[in-house]
Amino acid sequence: MANKYGTEQDPYTYNDTGVLINKLNIHDEVLLDEAETQFNTLAAMGIEFSAPPYDFAYFCQLHKWLFDDLFEWAGKCRTIDISKDETRFCHVNRLQLEAERLFAQLESEHYLVGLPFETLVERLAQYYCDINVLHPFREGNGRTQRILFEHIVINCGYNINFSGVTAEQWLEANIQGYYCNYAPMQTLFLRCVSLPK
Repeated sequence: MANKYGTEQDPYTYNDTGVLINKLNIHDEVLLDEAETQFNTLAAMGIEFSAPPYDFAYFCQLHKWLFDDLFEWAGKCRTIDISKDETRFCHVNRLQLEAERLFAQLESEHYLVGLPFETLVERLAQYYCDINVLHPFREGNGRTQRILFEHIVINCGYNINFSGVTAEQWLEANIQGYYCNYAPMQTLFLRCVSLPK
């Protein structure tokens, strides 16, 4: 039986249930989702803003902070290829190389500091979608990305609030971004990013 990422015989899951192997030994997907929500909420509240560099190692560290209480592999790149519906994420053999390339590009753009607002939103949208295509972790990519982008936006001197965007809107914007149509994600960032009051 294939899991939500379309992988069979997934080494990250319990064979009998397809649920991610976890430190709490939970074999029920609903219970694990509830535990993840509780642990993530607490972990996210403990993550303080950090100035650059925002490199791939930092992205992995954010994931570790968020998921270390639940998963042995927190902060580590996945070792299998994954996909979701028609979206195939970065091939595992290219993952480290593509991640390093993308984060080096972000650094070369000075983490987007000093850009005019419209340009900032365009670059945020493209980076968000491109990092989403990496999907370096077996689970928790979106939550980790949102914290990374909070830090990037705050470092640029703006506020960001994702609460007005639904999961369905993020999903659709990321699907469009997979095909290099960044306009839907730009629209979402225009709603989420604002000047400090």
